[in-house]
Amino acid sequence: MERPVTAVQRSRRTAPDDLARPFLRVGVIGLGVGEHHAAAYLQHPRCRLVAVCDRSPEKRDAARSRFPEAAVAADAKELLTDPAIDLVSIASFDDDHYTMERMALEQGKHLFVEKPLCQSPDELRALHQAWKHHEGRVKLTSNLVLRAAPLYRWLKDQILSGRLGELYAFDAEYLYGRVHKITEGWRKDVDNYSAMQGGGVHMMDLLFWLTGQRPTTVTTLGNRIATRETAFRYNDYMAAMLKCPSGLIARITANFGCVHRHQHVLRIFGTKGTFIYDDAGARLHTSRDPAVPSTPVTLAALPASKGDLIPEFVDAVLKETDLTAETQSHFDVMSALIASDQSVASGGTREIEYL
Repeated sequence: MERPVTAVQRSRRTAPDDLARPFLRVGVIGLGVGEHHAAAYLQHPRCRLVAVCDRSPEKRDAARSRFPEAAVAADAKELLTDPAIDLVSIASFDDDHYTMERMALEQGKHLFVEKPLCQSPDELRALHQAWKHHEGRVKLTSNLVLRAAPLYRWLKDQILSGRLGELYAFDAEYLYGRVHKITEGWRKDVDNYSAMQGGGVHMMDLLFWLTGQRPTTVTTLGNRIATRETAFRYNDYMAAMLKCPSGLIARITANFGCVHRHQHVLRIFGTKGTFIYDDAGARLHTSRDPAVPSTPVTLAALPASKGDLIPEFVDAVLKETDLTAETQSHFDVMSALIASDQSVASGGTREIEYL
C-alpha cells in the first residue's frame, strides 16, 4: 500500500481503547459507490476503516484527505490478502467482483459486495462452493439497497400479514434514466455487460424478498435501439417474464435507454389488494369500488444512503448471526438473472437452475 504504516498498526495506533472489545477492521475497494460504504463503516462504533483502494490516482488522492486514518492502495490484492483486514467491501467494476470475492473467501474475510455478485453460471457455482466451504462462519451479502427502503420494509409486512391476499402478479420496471453511464462510462467496456444484472437485479430481488417465492422459468427478450449508435454493445432494454410454483406471474424490465429520470415502478396484485409505486407515489388499493380512494403511503421508496444495509451486516458479523438463508437468497436471485440472460441468448424459455 502507498502508506508505510500497515493497516493493523494504524488501527492499533488510532484506537487503543478498542483492543479490549471486539471490533472489525474494514477495507473498501472502489471509491465510487464505495464512498458510501466507507462512510457507513466510519459511523459504526465497532468498525475501523483501515484501508481503501481505487485504480484512479485522483480518487486515491481524494481518499487521503477524506479518510486520513486509512491506508490507500492502488492494487486490490493488497487489501484482499492483508491478514489485518476482517471485512472487505467490494464496489469495483462488475467484471472484477468474482475474482476479488474468491480471493477474499480464500483468506476467510467477510464480504459486503455491490451487485451483481458475478456474471456467469460458472462463476456463480464456484463462488457458491467457496462460500459454502466456510459453513456459515464467513458472512457474505450483496448490497441490494431497496431492502433498506422504509416503503418496502412496510410492504413486506403487509404481504406477510395477508393484507394483499394471495399474490398473482408482480410487475416491476427499472428505469435507469442515465444513458451516458453506459455509453460513456466503464460499463461500455465490460464484456457481457447485462442490464438485467446491472439494474434489473433490484427488481428481481424485490420479487424474491417481498413475495418469498422462487420462480421456476424465465423468458426474456431484449433490444439495443436506444443506444445502437453508441459505443455500448449490449441490450439496453430487457423484459423478463417469470413463473412461480404458486402460479404468480412476474414481469421485470431493465430499461437503461429510457428518456426518464432515474426511478423504478412496482405494481403487486393480490386477491385482496393492489400496491402501486410510480411517479404519483405509493398507494394501496383495497376496493374495486371507484368511489373508494386508494390509501397513500408516504414512506420513502429509497434508502437514505447506499450504505444503509451495512450496519445490520456488521452487527451480524460481530454477533455471529446465521446469515445462511439471506446469503442463499442472493445466490438464488443471481441464478434467475443468469437464466434471464441465457434466455435472451437462446431465444427461448429457460428453467432456472438454483444452487
